[in-house]
Amino acid sequence: MSSVRESLKDKNRIVIKIGTAMLTHPETGYPNLLKMEQLVRELCDLKNRGKDVILVTSGAIAAGRKALGLPAGSLDTATKQACASVGQGRLMMLYEKLFSEYNQVSSQILMTKNNLDHEENRSNIVNTFERLLSLGVIPIVNENDTVSTFEMQFGDNDTLSALVTRVVQGDLLILLSDIDGLYTDDPHENPDASLIETVEEIDESILSMGKSSPGSPVGTGGMSTKLSAAKIATGAGAHMIIANGKDVGIIHRIINGRPFGTLFIAKKGGRTDV
Repeated sequence: MSSVRESLKDKNRIVIKIGTAMLTHPETGYPNLLKMEQLVRELCDLKNRGKDVILVTSGAIAAGRKALGLPAGSLDTATKQACASVGQGRLMMLYEKLFSEYNQVSSQILMTKNNLDHEENRSNIVNTFERLLSLGVIPIVNENDTVSTFEMQFGDNDTLSALVTRVVQGDLLILLSDIDGLYTDDPHENPDASLIETVEEIDESILSMGKSSPGSPVGTGGMSTKLSAAKIATGAGAHMIIANGKDVGIIHRIINGRPFGTLFIAKKGGRTDV
């Protein structure tokens, strides 16, 4: 499958998803500014290479929690929505500041499941993305947690990123996680678990590997939601990679064809399903 990895260099429309755990310091829950700056630099460099780049980000609820001084622990739905309302502006302020330092224009797109289910709304979303990308903008997408609770089902935006990839007809989706990829078993519990480098078909044996995988303590996305995202993305004709986002420099290494993470192969003819 080295030829498939090499072909990633030629992918032109790339969606990158990063979760809450990758954007915050585990010790405090505050934003990891160094990580965010490195992420933005990677995305801007992809843009400078002539790629269309879309970022799907989590982190609004976590940012709002810290701003409001709420302690660690579970929150009720209304409080999560309040945190999202406070945190979304703070999150975008950070992104805007960082992107402007590299002379790149970013935009905010907040979406709900209903936006994607309704044909007219979906068409409007596509038109917005297409115009933004044609103008050289890097769209930053998040679930609109203030008015929707669907991120709990989206899985920390895993599924949302796959749906975005489908509607914009993306070529490649990269999910940055806190694990190196899909393993044959839970590597935290089984030292003999091995990394699966390539998945050509997402069958029941593959799906079963994610059923017992927990999510991050500060996010909601386990391996199960990532495999669901892989089904959507590959079914729409896009390759998808699950990779460890501890070092976001892994983005350019993946684009350059290096064998990092688990690569899910796009289904042939998937574009007809978009």
